[in-house]
Amino acid sequence: MTDENPRLRWLLRRGMKELDIVVTRYYEHHFATASETERAAFVSLLETAEEPDIWAWVMDYAPVPPQYADVIRQFRVHV
Repeated sequence: MTDENPRLRWLLRRGMKELDIVVTRYYEHHFATASETERAAFVSLLETAEEPDIWAWVMDYAPVPPQYADVIRQFRVHV
């Protein structure tokens, strides 16, 4: 896959290996076909959310904020 956005590729690198895998799989398999709203939510999540929060949402340990619901649902597909 040719990466058109090196900054976004850099943001895929999280502090947890498990999250690295989940967000990279999402990016490689779903990002290009996601809606503009979902892509914006994904970028926002990478820029603002903390790793423990993202992991808690993916694992359904904590309620998912509405703005990230579609992205987290897709993350669960790529776990």
